[in-house]
Amino acid sequence: MNFKQLTYFIAVAEELHFGRAAERLDMAQPPLSRQIKQLEDELEAVLFNRGRSAISLTQAGERLLQRGKAILAQMEDTKLEVRRLGQGAEGRLRIGFVGSATFGILPNIIKSYRANYPEVNMSLVPMNNAELHRALVSRELDVAFARPTLKDPEFLSKHLMEERLILALPDIVDTGTRTVAKLERLETHNLILYPERPRPSYADMVLRAIEDAGFTAPLRIWCMDLQTALSLVAVGEGVCVVPESVASAPRKGMKFLNIEPEIARTELSLNYRLDEQGVHVKNFVTVAQKVARKSPIRK
Repeated sequence: MNFKQLTYFIAVAEELHFGRAAERLDMAQPPLSRQIKQLEDELEAVLFNRGRSAISLTQAGERLLQRGKAILAQMEDTKLEVRRLGQGAEGRLRIGFVGSATFGILPNIIKSYRANYPEVNMSLVPMNNAELHRALVSRELDVAFARPTLKDPEFLSKHLMEERLILALPDIVDTGTRTVAKLERLETHNLILYPERPRPSYADMVLRAIEDAGFTAPLRIWCMDLQTALSLVAVGEGVCVVPESVASAPRKGMKFLNIEPEIARTELSLNYRLDEQGVHVKNFVTVAQKVARKSPIRK
């Protein structure tokens, strides 16, 4: 039994008339009758009681009508689901990101993608660069927001934005009306760095930039992520060099000052596997780049 035969049978079973069923199916009556007879022979069951002026369903026919309509409905649902998945209208997308991305354009990207693809389930997982790299390789993630990028010949990396580094410091530090930080402060305050491992990391970029500017940071406190670093700043444990977008979300217990002259810039990128063919990733990258182009933070 195939889907064509099942469709023919349902038409006859609903019309209870071979002629009307043939018209409904846009075919001649004799081939329809032959198809029904072949189906009965294959199933070894009589499906219709054939009278002189009318036909009716046998018990076997009634059961096949019930099951057949359910099968065709499931088939249509399956076709629709597969089509929507193929179009990226539903399904799932697994997104990894460095913590600092949540202060920049990541929330706007997620909001925009959700508005365009509301039926796609998204999971978001904060990770450092090393974890993002491993998760993309093992296919635990579909896309990854990294700072500055994930270097791998099997990855594609899309530049989203570049921003200055600024200084986060406790609000108990008296800075008067100044909006510019002096790097000399790094020699008298603890410098909070993240992540502690694996190395090299964002922390090493910060240390290199400070050294290139002619200063040192002898007093160092290490932690594993940005949120912990900001918490340590807020309670007065030290200062931290962070991306400029972090200042877009004011936090109790701290203030932000520009560093002039600039010591370095940091890039945020969107990374995914070179062999990724899924439409969900393609759509997400398109949305992310569109949002990034409109971002006021983008330099």
